[in-house]
Amino acid sequence: MSNNVLHIYGAGLAGCEAAWQAAQRGVSVKLYEMKPHKYTPAHHSQGFAELVCSNSLRSDRVTNAVGLLKEELYRLDSLIMEAAYATRVPAGSALAVDRDLFSEYITRKIREHKNIEVIEKEVDRVEDGVVTVIATGPLTSQPMADYIQNTLGCTGLHFFDAAAPIVDASTLNMDIVYAASRYDKGDADYLNCPMNRDQYDAFYNELISAKEAELKEFDKESQKDLKVFEGCMPVEVMAKRGYDTLRYGPLKPVGLVDKRTGEESYAVVQLRRENAEGTMYNLVGFQTHLTFPEQKRVFSMIPGLENAEFLRYGVMHRNTYLNSPGLLGANYAMLSNPDIFFAGQMTGVEGYIESAGSGFVAGVNAARRILGQEQVIFPSTMMLGAMAKYISDGNMSGNFVPMNANFGIIEPLSRKIKGGKVAKYEVVAQRSLDTLPAYGEMIGAQNYKKSTVVQSDSEE
Repeated sequence: MSNNVLHIYGAGLAGCEAAWQAAQRGVSVKLYEMKPHKYTPAHHSQGFAELVCSNSLRSDRVTNAVGLLKEELYRLDSLIMEAAYATRVPAGSALAVDRDLFSEYITRKIREHKNIEVIEKEVDRVEDGVVTVIATGPLTSQPMADYIQNTLGCTGLHFFDAAAPIVDASTLNMDIVYAASRYDKGDADYLNCPMNRDQYDAFYNELISAKEAELKEFDKESQKDLKVFEGCMPVEVMAKRGYDTLRYGPLKPVGLVDKRTGEESYAVVQLRRENAEGTMYNLVGFQTHLTFPEQKRVFSMIPGLENAEFLRYGVMHRNTYLNSPGLLGANYAMLSNPDIFFAGQMTGVEGYIESAGSGFVAGVNAARRILGQEQVIFPSTMMLGAMAKYISDGNMSGNFVPMNANFGIIEPLSRKIKGGKVAKYEVVAQRSLDTLPAYGEMIGAQNYKKSTVVQSDSEE
């Protein structure tokens, strides 16, 4: 490369992880952070890797998808995981941290690293000929967002995330759910959850009285522009317009006949395939403001979803992210400009650890780009690789939406596992952990850890 210095924009979890991974491989890093001169509406402290919402990093079990991701990152020498375990607080089976100590730990490690120079400055463009990781987050400043969209050609940049819940196909009750297209036109691409009148009445009454999530001020400001709601009105708002509004809208039963009964239902919730493998389905027309617990409670009333595992809950909030499939590769670099990498929630991953994971992969590969080494693509049998495949897969069905780590995106097992979901996920997790040592050696993880800090359910 003509320039052997890596530029990283943004000192959140993704940016700090990327900087650390590159610096640990001997690459000189310039880490740009606009704080303390300028803050996003969600950030308030001067420290790096600020946790703006919960202090929980979620499950600490490898039979949980984010728990497996934590274990992969921990073993591969992640700074974010090192900080998390150094500053953890009691939280049962979850990993929670003292958010101030967590940020202080990461800030100190980054500032003290001999290969990292921190530059407190807002940037609005990428320097020509410089390998760069853009990790400016879901509240990217407007000048940088404009540059990404207009100059880098990342058309389709989203400024508002309005997405319906996504469920694990393997947890649907197929004794109730049936496949059909309306009027039998084309292939039976939709799964259908039929409701009789009593079931619809119960669902409707709970939906219109369910608790909505509290909006942050910047979300309220974003929603003043009604254009963001074209075609994506919250399902509970639609329901409050009248008892039959949903039955003439997303729950319209017309043309959907359950061939097992030969009848149309009173209402039908349709599920649309979310990925090519058919392991994930979204609830059509179910964008929502409801809290996550209320979504689980109310949407589980839909026939066929009573035991459904929600891989992602519906959201409607400000969130700058790329339409990544076809734009980014599984190394998080632009397909059209391999010197430019993206990391964090901008790429379509969602969650603290997921952001760190994307920063890990981007940082490792950006360093390898500078060092003239081959790019590393993690396999989709690992959660790191499954996330990278999800954001880069141009064969995704439907609209691309941000996603947490979940077992719906990881490569399915080639055989059935007896013993239920936990037993199955233990096999999935072990498959990943068996793969890790080879990739740890491949990427030169300086402190590869063989021991585990994350438990499986069978270890309790």
